[in-house]
Amino acid sequence: MLWAALAGAVGTVLVIAGVPKAGDLARTERSVRGYRLLPDPLVPVVAAVLPWVEIVLGAALVLGLVPRATGSAAAALFVVFFLALTVNLLRGRRDLDCGCFAFAASEAEIAQIGWRHALRAAGLAVAAVLVAAAPVPTVFERAAGAGIGVFAVTVAAVGLYVRSVMAFGRRPVDDYLTPAAVRLRAVSASSRY
Repeated sequence: MLWAALAGAVGTVLVIAGVPKAGDLARTERSVRGYRLLPDPLVPVVAAVLPWVEIVLGAALVLGLVPRATGSAAAALFVVFFLALTVNLLRGRRDLDCGCFAFAASEAEIAQIGWRHALRAAGLAVAAVLVAAAPVPTVFERAAGAGIGVFAVTVAAVGLYVRSVMAFGRRPVDDYLTPAAVRLRAVSASSRY
């Protein structure tokens, strides 16, 4: 069941990565072009095909369909992502939108890649290789494992989203209110006596 959960997790990651790209082909094309690795005529083709490859591979992994083939294909895809990120990082090109799971929040915002993006792609490639090399699970193991994998990735994705939207601990407004609160306490303390 562990292997099926891993397949479900890798598959869910691929689906989560593919859906925003399929929904915004112009930004996907801009992201693919930003890597500066493909000849110009291939960029629109790759941008149009890539999201659907991710979605189909991801769905097949979650459903446990042909795990050896889909795991191998997913591993190859993640290796390509790793190489594309690494080549750009070694070139010193960090100011580009990786297009990994979504795009920069706005057109004006400059997205940046880092080694964590490359390491994440490498880790997902290793996970996909493990899925391809794992024994074929039973139907029950596939269903249970896929549910666990999908749940785990969904919880992680929601947690990351909440963390990006909410600020825990001190908020920027605290910097403005703290001096006022100190003055108020000082006035309040002096007026009592």
